[in-house]
Amino acid sequence: MLAQQDIDVIDRGPKGAAAERFCALSREVKPVGELIRFVVGPDGSIVPDVKRKLPGRGLWLTADQDTLAQAVKRNLFAKNFKKEVRAGEDLVAQTEKLLERSVLDALAIAGKAGQVLSGFTRVEAALGSEKVTAILHARDGAADGIRKIDALVRRREEENPREITKIGAFASSQLDLALGRSNVVHAALLAGDASSGFLARYQRYERFRTGKAGNPGQAKTRHQDAQGLGSE
Repeated sequence: MLAQQDIDVIDRGPKGAAAERFCALSREVKPVGELIRFVVGPDGSIVPDVKRKLPGRGLWLTADQDTLAQAVKRNLFAKNFKKEVRAGEDLVAQTEKLLERSVLDALAIAGKAGQVLSGFTRVEAALGSEKVTAILHARDGAADGIRKIDALVRRREEENPREITKIGAFASSQLDLALGRSNVVHAALLAGDASSGFLARYQRYERFRTGKAGNPGQAKTRHQDAQGLGSE
């Protein structure tokens, strides 16, 4: 890991971004995958650069809501960019929305790569034969269907110790749009580069939303939270 003095709080642009950066709030050096980059827009507003491609100098923060809220409260952006900027209270919600969009874009890519199967029957069959890395449940899906598939996942994990990530953060309408299909309630993610990209983005989204950086398969899905069900 790079020494702290080797990394500036503000970077010189996306092309010069290192593999590790300072969190401007905690002053800790972390991998860029655990951080979010922010730049100043032409109108002086703070813009989340979730893809790390926007031009201009950037400031990095640990990817969770509390860190960003504290940065706004402490006027951290103006202090580090050394000029007047606008970072409103809606910056947290705006950042979460962009991270969510990034995850769904990655799901669309995985779908086009043939690494997503949707529908109860196809998911059930995939758990018996395919290299499934994750299961997606629509958060507005029926609890009975979710329980049945999760029971199959538990059985699969008993036979194969490799954990399958369970995701319930998105509505059926969002899954429909990402996968270009209708009435998507259950889907299976198959092993592959596109799927790995989706899972990496999902982990960052979950870290931002919940503050938990662990395996998302260990966390409750939003549907389970609403139904009072534990992670299975």
